[in-house]
Parts: sequence; C-alpha cells; structure tokens
Amino acid sequence: MFAVIKTGGKQYKVAKDDVIKVERLAGEAGDSVQLDEVLAISGDDGALTVGAPLLDGAVVSATLLEQARADKIVVFKKKRRQNYRRKAGHRQDLSVLRITDIAAKGAKKATAKKAAPKGEAEAKAAAPAKEEKAEAAPKKAAPKKAPAKKAAPKAAAEKKAPAKKAAPKKAAAKKTEE
Repeated sequence: MFAVIKTGGKQYKVAKDDVIKVERLAGEAGDSVQLDEVLAISGDDGALTVGAPLLDGAVVSATLLEQARADKIVVFKKKRRQNYRRKAGHRQDLSVLRITDIAAKGAKKATAKKAAPKGEAEAKAAAPAKEEKAEAAPKKAAPKKAPAKKAAPKAAAEKKAPAKKAAPKKAAAKKTEE
C-alpha cells in the first residue's frame, strides 16, 4: 500500500515506515503530523484511487523525527566581460518524517467536513430571506448606455498606405556590381 502526497509544493510517493525529508513543517521532534493533501492511494488489493485533485477524507499520518537543514547550495551569477559577479548561498530547512499510517478515510478529516455542511445549510436558508428583502426594495433604473458606434466604411479601410519594401542587402549589391 502506498500514497502520493503533496507538501511544500512537491509530491512524494510514500509507504508505511518510509522516512522522507520534506520542506520544514511546524512542530518539534516526536510530534505527530497529519498530511491531508493526498493525491492518490493504492490499496492492498492493488487498486489505485486517484483524487481530482485531492482525495476527500484521506490522511497520511507521520511522526516528526527531527528538524534539519540541507547541504549548502552556492548560487553564482556571472556575465562575462561586464565585471558582474554575484555569489549567494542557501540552506533549505527540512523536516524528517517517518510515515506511520495511510488512511483512505481519516476520522478527523471526515468529522470536520460533516460539521461544515450544517453551517452551509444555515447560510443557504438565510440567503433566500436576504433575497426577498432585496426584491421588496424599489429597484433603481439602470443608467442608459451610449449608442454603439457605426463601423467604418470599407473604402476607408482599403486606402491604407502601402507597406514599405525592405532595402536590398549589401551582399546582393556586391554580386550585382561584379
């Protein structure tokens, strides 16, 4: 069983007990992390479930092993003959994770989603009442628009100045002289 997750703008294929390095996540060593941006899950039977773009309710659980830093990368820019040189270094902050569980339907994620539709239902019920109040208010007349401009006559479009011809190249001129 494996999953494809997205974190830090990158995608990772993970399985249970894998150790991966991802861009820094909040937390300290030993903390539990829930990665809910799951793009695909392959079950034990080999069936692949792909989200569009994410799978609803799918969660990958991981344990944060340590906060680390990657090796230094030297960024050097140069433009020859211009006396332009810039040197900079960069070390990316990383989190080292051990994948502990892959759940196709995470309990925490599902309960949060069930609570959201109740709020949406109340909002939808309140919305028609607002629309009724808006209809009861007198409507203002829409401002009149200026009449559309007429198209230019075809004769004017045909009288455009002819395009200039390109000057002959010097190589062609030399051949004609010889």
